[in-house]
Amino acid sequence: MISDETSHERLSVRVAGIVQGVGFRPFVYTLAQRLHLHGHVGNDTEGVFIEAEGPRPALDAFLSALDLERPPLAVIDSLTALPLPVTGQPGFVIVASDASGPPAAQVSPDAATCEACLAETTGGGGRRQGYAFTNCTHCGPRFTIVRDVPYDRPNTTMAAFTMCEDCAKEYADPTDRRFHAQPVCCPACGPRLRLVGMDGRALLGDHTDPIAATARLLRSGAIVAVKGLGGYHLAVDATHPEAAARLRAGKHREDKPFALMVADVAEAAGIAEVEPAAARLLRHPARPIVLLPRRERHPAFRIAGAVAPGCRELGVLLPYTPLHHLLLGTVGRPLVMTSGNLSDEPIAYRDDDALARLAGLADVALTHDRPIHMRTDDSVARVVRGAPMLLRRSRGYVPRPLRLPWALRRPVLGCGAALKNTFCLARGQYATLSHHIGDLENARTHGSYADGIAHLERLLGITPELVAHDLHPDYLSTAYALEREGVQTVGVQHHHAHIASCLAEHGVQQAVIGVAFDGLGYGDDGTLWGGEILVADLAAYARVGHLEAVPMPGGAAAVREPWRMALSYLDRLGGDLPVLPLVARQAQRWRPVREAARRGVNAPLTSSAGRLFDAVAALLDLRDEVTYEGQAAVDLEQIAERGDVTGYAARVGEDPVLTLHGVDLVRSVVADRLDGVPVPLVAARFHAGLADLVAGACALVRERHGLDTVALSGGVFQNTLLLNRTVDRLLATGFRVLTHSQVPPNDGGISLGQVTVAAARDR
Repeated sequence: MISDETSHERLSVRVAGIVQGVGFRPFVYTLAQRLHLHGHVGNDTEGVFIEAEGPRPALDAFLSALDLERPPLAVIDSLTALPLPVTGQPGFVIVASDASGPPAAQVSPDAATCEACLAETTGGGGRRQGYAFTNCTHCGPRFTIVRDVPYDRPNTTMAAFTMCEDCAKEYADPTDRRFHAQPVCCPACGPRLRLVGMDGRALLGDHTDPIAATARLLRSGAIVAVKGLGGYHLAVDATHPEAAARLRAGKHREDKPFALMVADVAEAAGIAEVEPAAARLLRHPARPIVLLPRRERHPAFRIAGAVAPGCRELGVLLPYTPLHHLLLGTVGRPLVMTSGNLSDEPIAYRDDDALARLAGLADVALTHDRPIHMRTDDSVARVVRGAPMLLRRSRGYVPRPLRLPWALRRPVLGCGAALKNTFCLARGQYATLSHHIGDLENARTHGSYADGIAHLERLLGITPELVAHDLHPDYLSTAYALEREGVQTVGVQHHHAHIASCLAEHGVQQAVIGVAFDGLGYGDDGTLWGGEILVADLAAYARVGHLEAVPMPGGAAAVREPWRMALSYLDRLGGDLPVLPLVARQAQRWRPVREAARRGVNAPLTSSAGRLFDAVAALLDLRDEVTYEGQAAVDLEQIAERGDVTGYAARVGEDPVLTLHGVDLVRSVVADRLDGVPVPLVAARFHAGLADLVAGACALVRERHGLDTVALSGGVFQNTLLLNRTVDRLLATGFRVLTHSQVPPNDGGISLGQVTVAAARDR
């Protein structure tokens, strides 16, 4: 028994958040030892539980340090302390996990290799030097290997690997950084690399280094399927023109740029412009792909033209596993690291399936025997106005939840949209956005979607009672929602969900002016929206303005062929078609398409901002047809002249709702083209004119409704030129402006918006 019990107090401490699998229990143990406290710490299905006994000053210091000194990957969402009777029991111990009760603990995202593990792997001289699976409580796989909670080794894909004596000693030592690191292993007891042919046969003897052999193949022009944390990548030497071109042809990916993996920030700076905020984002434990301006002058490496054809930006990421570090260090050049799939398919992650599906693409596979439980694509981000903007929130960020402005009455599932799909599960005050699923357009992706929902429901212990979905009747996500039994379903308008996702990210519940600009979304009037001005809170919205609606000649064909939208806008101008190269190119096809559109045959009306960008891109001879969503708009942004320019003027009609006349912008584009104004300047004037048009419309809404906060959402606001000009104009006129950072502005954020709208209506 400890002495002087009357001067001691005992507390029951409960910590919720990301506190499992991140070294929190050994941190608590070490802290308690330092402060001479007694008691215990353990994991359960809700988080971490602690009992601490000692003098009050020491207990106060303990509670303060729990937050201030927490491990690098830990996130504390709540910390409560209640008094208990003093026991006088000496010592402080780590007790066994308690798996009883419904799951409520948060699982940590996968985390990039920490500096200590990297030093061991690349130059430590110890038993893990050169080992591709080195990890500790501060880094390594988490979400991609966990099958169930609590996050203990038997509930992960490491269960089949029995720890050797040395690893078991580290795992059991509370003072070691590998204490209860569930994936802990070494060459004697852990996963092993293999270089195999696409038929699965081993290509090397037991004593040949697979990484050195793979590096030789990459330098010679081979395409290698590389098994990562969340799935397979297809890798080639990014400086090898033939290899890059062969990979592009094999993936049937005509234009969309590939991601590049480089050894470190210094190497990234050799091929791209890396500002301090971008360097921090590159080094973030999530290791997202970061979009960076290409270095045009004196690049350190000559990147093959097929890697990112015609792009002013490169998608760059740093290594995030020891395997990546070892491979990059051995090759000595940047590598293309693109998802292991064919276009529009989910990433391959199971070994047999990967070898079968990628056999026509890859020459060999660098694989290993640690299973991946949940496929997870790389995240994608960029820096906007000095802060990160996530464009794809996936590996490294998921399943970290977002805190909602209020506690939900019932658990909710948001099913997401059709493109860039995510789903979202919410309970209490937390919403968990899923990893990136992709476009729900084929059976493979739909199967991945349903499997992902089932897995996350089990992991979080959430059984949704309310299921929110898009209004579009043909979305597979809508069909999934309506097929669920024993739930209440709620339809949520697409653009309201965009604005709600932005409000939820900022914790805002009051009404705002919402500007939702995207490609297409089903409107509540049955037309296709996409350039919307809303007055909205989390529960309701009113459409108070929109871009002028124009026909989409050919319906879905107009999305793939921007020339159709250009000629639709020209038809709105009236009179004879102007003498432009586009008109000459499409002379044979235009007349029947125009006649069908005028009769309303397969030509739905749309107010889409994305289709307006398509029209202008075609008028500037940038793109008549696209091979991936948003390609024409990307081209238009990239070619635009930087710097402050005078935007084209456009009218705002005021009755009965505000009508933003995009046709005025097109009229000015045509006039400048006929006058021979350089294309980059025309593109810049268009962007500036559209931003001015939005700011002017918001000012009119403020006069009518007395609102002074604007939320900007939708995929069009991934365009930094448009976003920056719009934000500047709004700020200059006294608005508070909300933009996205941790939630994608594109359809990847729709599911969060659906959850918050459905829950707000359920209060």
